[in-house]
Amino acid sequence: MVAFEHVEHLWDETRAPEDEVDGLVYRSNLLGADPRITNHGGGNTSVKVAGRDPVTGASLRVLWIKGSGGDLGSLDRSGLAALDLDRVLGLERTYRDGAVEDRLAGLLPHCEVERGGVAPSIDTPLHAVVPRAHVDHVHQDAVIAFATAEGGRRLVEEAFGDAVGWLDWQRPGYDLALRLRDLLRRSPGLRGVVLGGHGLISWGDTARSCYDATLELVESAARAIERRRRSRGGSGPVLGARVVTDGGAELRRRRAAAAVPVLRGLASEGRPVVAHFGDHEAVLDLIGRSDRDRLVREGTSCPDHFLRVKQRPLLLDLDAGSDPGEHAGRLAEAFDGYRRAYAAYYGEHAGAGSPPMRSPAPAVVLWPGVGMFTFGRSRREARIAAEFTVNAVNVMRGAEILSAYRGLPDAEAFRVEYWALEEAKLRRLPAERPLSRRVALVTGGAGGIGAAIARRLAAEGACVAVADIDADGARRLAGEIGEEAIGIGLDVTDERSVDDAFDDAALAFGGVDLLVNSAGVSAAGTLADTSVEDYDRMHRIIDRGSFLAGRAFARHAAAHRLGGDLVYVVSKNAVVAGSGNVAYAAAKAAQLHQMRLLAAELAPIGVRVNAINPDAVIEGSKIFAGRWGDERAAAYGVPRERLGEFYAQRTLLKREIVPDDVAAACFVLVSGELRKTTGAVIPVDGGLPAAFLR
Repeated sequence: MVAFEHVEHLWDETRAPEDEVDGLVYRSNLLGADPRITNHGGGNTSVKVAGRDPVTGASLRVLWIKGSGGDLGSLDRSGLAALDLDRVLGLERTYRDGAVEDRLAGLLPHCEVERGGVAPSIDTPLHAVVPRAHVDHVHQDAVIAFATAEGGRRLVEEAFGDAVGWLDWQRPGYDLALRLRDLLRRSPGLRGVVLGGHGLISWGDTARSCYDATLELVESAARAIERRRRSRGGSGPVLGARVVTDGGAELRRRRAAAAVPVLRGLASEGRPVVAHFGDHEAVLDLIGRSDRDRLVREGTSCPDHFLRVKQRPLLLDLDAGSDPGEHAGRLAEAFDGYRRAYAAYYGEHAGAGSPPMRSPAPAVVLWPGVGMFTFGRSRREARIAAEFTVNAVNVMRGAEILSAYRGLPDAEAFRVEYWALEEAKLRRLPAERPLSRRVALVTGGAGGIGAAIARRLAAEGACVAVADIDADGARRLAGEIGEEAIGIGLDVTDERSVDDAFDDAALAFGGVDLLVNSAGVSAAGTLADTSVEDYDRMHRIIDRGSFLAGRAFARHAAAHRLGGDLVYVVSKNAVVAGSGNVAYAAAKAAQLHQMRLLAAELAPIGVRVNAINPDAVIEGSKIFAGRWGDERAAAYGVPRERLGEFYAQRTLLKREIVPDDVAAACFVLVSGELRKTTGAVIPVDGGLPAAFLR
């Protein structure tokens, strides 16, 4: 066993399953657990086992392979396709008869033994022709550096000797598989093959030996690059001279937070996108050096990269010290130029059968001295695009150390990006949910109503920033929701805290287009008993807090120009006059009128502003959990635990209001079904005639 420095050997014999197919899953998960070995959703693994025809019972050789579009790190048996190996190999007869690659790939499902609901990988023939039981195909940065370096074949021979073969670039398919088969017949002792412009395929007789081979070849590639780097001595920096001075993490954060709402708006084509900001060291180094223009023009190479990041990013000609707000026109011109170039690229290479042109907006934007901005349908997609960008930069660096990086020609890049089989993969993606691509910030998000709203918005597809003065509670809830949520500490009475919260949301998602003002507090008391401190506290949190959050939101909306929704969680007390809560009710009344004022002011930029008036939401309420609940129960002469039932009996519908009821009303307002509604108030109170709006 070699000593691994560039990858981590994770195999544990005590955990490795005895079943061959379960062993395939185990091996796949180990490979996918290390981002240095393969990118998200990239690569594939397989095993060949004995099986039986489910109809005739005849003996079969079954090829189990990761399904198209699956991810190695999260793969389970349901993500595998099982095919009759001999039928897959028999497709050669059809291919020799002149069947085109895409039609041949369409026959793969007819080779399946078990219908598991996943499409067989495009690389299935590549795995089928290898005369070993276990096969790995990975897109590893160091290996792709060899695959994209000028003189790659010679470099592979120098680094690996006769242990690793080479095949020139060819789009995946049956013909590439036949070329691999012929190479293995000529050189049966190979441990793996570098596929030009693509990646590595390796194999073994057992799951463990296959895993070892993959890691050892990856380690060898990384070490060879490191040796070449050291041997360069004083020949100069790898990517040219440094031409951008790094202003530091805080400057990058400030510039990025100000720019990303603008960039998100410019990157949105008809439908919004979610943005992700990253200032990875490798990316900053590339875009801060003199060779950046040449390498960006070369574009990416590995086929998996094209669907995520297009062939090349948009490199901004903007100094890191610039205020993006002062350069909105230059940014718009840069995006327009990228769109024109992309449309020309499509027009030059598209044929009669090509899929329609996708969005011509960049998927990756690079700002020297600041970092990278990536875009997708969700935070996950945008994050994965960032990971692919880092992969591409690492490949460029490695190839430049070895000789010189060479991307695929535009014609070949187009054949991959607009490949009918890849288009089919996109069409298999699940339908988007109603709030997909939306970014919400919920103040008071750790409380009963706020938490219910945050959960509902996330369940409907939104990215959610859960913001609350209880920062730990906000982070816990965000952790429960998952990757599409972040938790933020927020004091709505503090201007800096509000601005920082919106910056955090911008850096995570690209800018807020859906704000829910749910932060609140309550205190009972007659006029005589209410202190100035309590009165001011109500107004600082309820109406001043809503003002500060609303102002920050309006600035985001003006920057991204995507319109949006602002929802106020108010109260029936804003319209019902009653004794004993002058501070709370007056603050809520001010908040309600603030909603009306902003509905009028923000309509020109496409923002709808509406309110929800709930009453007596006790379940999960931090307000009712404290002194307020005790005081209300005592005032009405009912046990604390029956307070909700008491309130329900005052209503026309006789039903208690719970947080999910308020969340449902919020979703109705922002779902897109009420596009022409603004300045409205929805009561969620079970029916209180005194609260009917007049």
